[in-house]
Parts: sequence; C-alpha cells; structure tokens
Amino acid sequence: MGSMIQYVRPDDQSVNAYLAEPQAGSGAPGLVVIQEWWGLDQQIKDVADQLAQSGYRALVPDLYRGKLALEAKEAEHLMGDLNFGEVAGQDIRGAVLHLKKTGSPAVGVTGFCMGGALTLLSAVHVPEADASVVWYGYPPLEYIDATAIKKPIMGHWALHDAFFPIAGVDQLEASFTAAHVPFEFHRYDAKHAFTNPESDSRHMPPLQYNPEASKKAWQRTHAFLKMHLG
Repeated sequence: MGSMIQYVRPDDQSVNAYLAEPQAGSGAPGLVVIQEWWGLDQQIKDVADQLAQSGYRALVPDLYRGKLALEAKEAEHLMGDLNFGEVAGQDIRGAVLHLKKTGSPAVGVTGFCMGGALTLLSAVHVPEADASVVWYGYPPLEYIDATAIKKPIMGHWALHDAFFPIAGVDQLEASFTAAHVPFEFHRYDAKHAFTNPESDSRHMPPLQYNPEASKKAWQRTHAFLKMHLG
C-alpha cells in the first residue's frame, strides 16, 4: 500500500500524489503513472501498488486536485478543465524530477486513456523521462512534435476504440517512423480501457475489460520497462 505525499513542480507549486514504494526502496527505478479521466481513484492506486510489487517506485499525481468523477459527464467536465500543456510541462515533469531527485535516475511515464494522451505529450515536453508507455489515448495529433521525442516509447491500442480511433494511431505511427522515434506499437482486438477491470462496471458500451489483451500488454510493458529502466 502506498501513501499520499507532496512534490513541487518546476514553477514551485505543490502537487499531491500517491506514492507506492517497492521493497527495494528508493534505489528502484521510478514510474510516473497518469490517471484515466476518472481521477486519482482506487483503481489507479491499485495499478501503482502492482507496479511497486513489480519493483518500481510508482507516483500518481493528483491532476484533478482532489476531485473524482463517478460517471462520464463528470469525468468529461474535469478533463475539460485541465490545461494539458501545463499538466505535461509542470505536473508530470515535476513528478519525474521528484522521483529522480529522491531515488534512481531511471524514471519512466505511463498513462491510460486521458493519461495516455498526457504520456504522449510528456514524451515531447519532458526530456528528463527515460521511457514512456502509452495506453489507448492520444491528444490532437498536431500537438505531437515527433521530432522532439528522443526516448523509447511503447503504445498499446484498441482496434475497436470509440474514443481514440485506430486511424489516428496509424497517423501517429507514420509520423514516428518518419521522425525516427524509437517506438513499438501494439494493436489489440479489444475496446477502449481494455486493461481496466472496472470498465465493465461503468455500464458504458464503448468500454470493455479484456483479460487476455491486458495480460499480453502488461507482459510487453514489463519487458520494455526492464530494458529501458533496469
């Protein structure tokens, strides 16, 4: 189980965050974990706890500053109030720098849904991050300057994603290839949020948990993180 901490952004503002520590302690590689659009809820804390059990210091910034969404309209409203550029350049960059300052120099970023989009933005705007894993989410593609991405990036995408169409992933892949970004993309015969066990309980047909796809994606993720973060 983790605990709530505070860290400081580059502009000196404080951010609350959930930190799950592994048995190896502060010497372990770090991972900044970015929430889905629901907020810093128990599910994303569980993801951080599982990553800590796998040997990572997992830090989840509270991007909504204490607010949680229980249904989609609330989530859409909270997400709409976020300044994505500021979140990437301040909240996420600050989290990466905090983990580097307090532990291992190897720190990655991973995020789901809205957090996947923010992970992609962070790959552009947070040069200190050493690797990124994106889960089924991307921002408007004009915000992604592929030439600025120098560190390895893995993407997990759902072929039947009603929120982030696979055609956008194809465009992203083409731009990454042209810019020689070190990346690997994986596509799954699944719907949006396929790795979130709570997807089915949201009663939203575009969401569906897929245990088989989730297991395969996590196996690939752990191999990728081990290679690039140690």
